[in-house]
Amino acid sequence: MLQSPTPQKRRRGRLFRFFSAFVVLLAVAGYLVVQYVTGGRGGPGCKVVSGKDDGQKYEFSQEQTMNAATIAAVGTGRGMPERAVTIALATALQESQLVNIQHGDLDSLGLFQQRPSQGWGTKKEILDPTYAAGVFYEHLAKVDDYQKLPLTVAAQRVQRSGYPEAYAKHEPEATLLSAALTGQAAATLTCQGLPDSKQTVVGPDAVRAALVRDFGRTVLKETGAEVTGGSTSGDKVKAESAPKSESASGTKSTPTPGASATGGSSTVTLPVKSGSTRTGWQLAHWAVANSSELHIERVSYAGREWAAGSADDPWHSTDTKASGGVRIVTERQVGQ
Repeated sequence: MLQSPTPQKRRRGRLFRFFSAFVVLLAVAGYLVVQYVTGGRGGPGCKVVSGKDDGQKYEFSQEQTMNAATIAAVGTGRGMPERAVTIALATALQESQLVNIQHGDLDSLGLFQQRPSQGWGTKKEILDPTYAAGVFYEHLAKVDDYQKLPLTVAAQRVQRSGYPEAYAKHEPEATLLSAALTGQAAATLTCQGLPDSKQTVVGPDAVRAALVRDFGRTVLKETGAEVTGGSTSGDKVKAESAPKSESASGTKSTPTPGASATGGSSTVTLPVKSGSTRTGWQLAHWAVANSSELHIERVSYAGREWAAGSADDPWHSTDTKASGGVRIVTERQVGQ
């Protein structure tokens, strides 16, 4: 005859089950935190340093930096000041850690956790970083004297968050990111920049289209987009929201003997007007931030050069002068 477990054994069994469930929950929670912060993928990282040589620096994933570059580009493309970009970056850092997440409180979505039910746009629109940044700036511009307000107050008047004080803690890192991504601080952003081997064909057409996507169509009219070397036949634009190359620029590349759509490299040169070094550094840092996505090998500007795989190395000196514009060298690859 089987004996029933004693009360003491039953308690031990319950404690064991409770402890096991707790361990599982901790593991799941840890996994979700990593997914939330990294956007579901780890990999190469980026670093932004202070332009004041005070040792201040922050590190971000390549995805976070790319989203930050989009936010900055959309802001300057709309003529918003650097302070507006800082406010936007601090807000996105608090709301999503600069990851375009597809979930949140209630129906909140995307970089700024905007809600379709509150009139911010459709789910598809909000999950487009360019749109999300644009609609944030649209609301920020309506806040009276937002440049003179404390960052947390300005952000809260747009977001209507339940935790309005939380934005302030991100102001230091947002300030450094903003200085780099608006071109205020030169040679202060570096990324590992190694491409994802699973990506489809990319090339100069993709670079031009991404520029238009983030800065607006006037960016190519203002800078031009001269392309040399390599063949762009068959190039594909990865981002669905990016316009086709024909509408982005009328320029064509010059084929290099032996080059094909599946190999070789091309150089996209963005001329920068004399005295517009801030614009030049914004474009250069934008290219570095997007280097993994667009298979960018090197970026040169104003006598300095960044190369993929050198996130821990500063921009080094080169013979490329400011008058030569921003030179972006891309390597096209096909994923296996």
